[in-house]
Amino acid sequence: MALSNALHVIKPYRWNGMWVFDDASVGLAREPFVCGIPEMIDEAVRDIPHAEQGFMAIFSANPFPGAHITLEHLTEETGGNWYEWKETGRKGWLCPALLRYFPEAPRALHIQLQPLAAL
Repeated sequence: MALSNALHVIKPYRWNGMWVFDDASVGLAREPFVCGIPEMIDEAVRDIPHAEQGFMAIFSANPFPGAHITLEHLTEETGGNWYEWKETGRKGWLCPALLRYFPEAPRALHIQLQPLAAL
């Protein structure tokens, strides 16, 4: 049985006022975050300089050292899934693109955000 990556990395950025990300490895370009997730991102990156130009998001269904955000699964809706960031009370919907990374919606998403390394 083939194992999938335990950790995934995307580099969200602002494009036309929206948080989006590209990941050619799973066929996504300018994939937007919607329905409460942009507000979560705004709060999570407030201390990352120039986050709108891009930042690194490492995420997993499993806890890992350095993960400082946990989103807990609430329910499925219209092919996507609602998650809650309990520490903030914020809720957001992740579209079916989530299933490009996981065979099914994880019960929890563990996330670490970092500034992009200087070029």
